[in-house]
Amino acid sequence: MNLSIQVVDTNYIAQVWPRVDNFLIDALIKDNDAPEWSNCYNIHHVQGFLTSGIWLLLVAVDEQREIHGAATVSFANYPMARVAFITLIGGKLISNRDTFEQLKMILKQRGATKVQGYGRESIVRLWKRYGFEPRTTLVEVQL
Repeated sequence: MNLSIQVVDTNYIAQVWPRVDNFLIDALIKDNDAPEWSNCYNIHHVQGFLTSGIWLLLVAVDEQREIHGAATVSFANYPMARVAFITLIGGKLISNRDTFEQLKMILKQRGATKVQGYGRESIVRLWKRYGFEPRTTLVEVQL
């Protein structure tokens, strides 16, 4: 199966939402053993970030235009880098060298100089195949 990574324009989030929300919900809750107070957003916030243009929505589609996965990305500008931060990614069999190269091209077209994201151990192992390197461990406490 050949997958194409495509950007969903902000104007079409509402039309595409019913076809991607389950991928994003799965990404939010899968293997999430963190306490509820640790959550920073839920699926409704994600939809708001996307429809307002704060985050970017990407989809993995096949030749028949069926969506097999989705990802959301935020951008942050720093003095020495523009970071594309993968906030959510979900789907089945959507990660391979070709789809990652497509992802990189899309992010470069939007000015990104590097890609970052949080990930559980299985995701860290998977993304190491594409050159990702662990940088730090997040710790937190509720105030």
